[in-house]
Amino acid sequence: MINKIVESLEAAVANIHDGATVMIGGFGNAGMPSALIDALIAHGARELTIVNNNAGNGETGLAALLKAKRVRKIICSFPRQADSQVFDALYRAGEIELELTPQGNLAERIRAAGAGIGGFFSPTGYGTLLAEGKETRVIDGKHYVLESPIHADFALIKALRADRWGNLVYRKAARNFGPIMAMAAKCTIAQVSDIVELGGLDPETIITPGIFVQRVVQANAGQPGENK
Repeated sequence: MINKIVESLEAAVANIHDGATVMIGGFGNAGMPSALIDALIAHGARELTIVNNNAGNGETGLAALLKAKRVRKIICSFPRQADSQVFDALYRAGEIELELTPQGNLAERIRAAGAGIGGFFSPTGYGTLLAEGKETRVIDGKHYVLESPIHADFALIKALRADRWGNLVYRKAARNFGPIMAMAAKCTIAQVSDIVELGGLDPETIITPGIFVQRVVQANAGQPGENK
């Protein structure tokens, strides 16, 4: 019987190893799997490469992972904002490596990994420092830069509901990077608010099929707005 439900957050992240590449869903706080991130901090894995849209807000969630100095490198599109003081301090001290990627390129690099695409040409970044060392090409008179896919060992994502097969339904904008990250990782771990019986999800609302999900853990059940 296929059953991808794990009983605890600790068990969900137990085999994330030192040096792993970990994708973390979320656009700011929307869709960020905070409970899984806290479990990863407690787990203790170090020298991680993190793939995320930004570099953390305040001192919770992803920022807390950075503050614990568990991250060697971050690949993101938006590292600096008013409350990104943790990343700023680490970067200025030379304690974290940054690979800056324009947001559209970041999303497509993740999607390319999940789709089995070896690379793609994008006009974004041509003629800038972001294109240094990369192959360029003129296609139909327009300049392009070759971008590579981003693969991950693990993806930590947040969804609204799941069944034991790992089929996922998201809540509105909290969906953001979750679906493409689930496809790009060897092991996808989904934090959900509700787990329903098989058949309890309308097939038309399932965004991430269970084939792309290896573990499901329930967390934050009953928080305001979570079950709408």
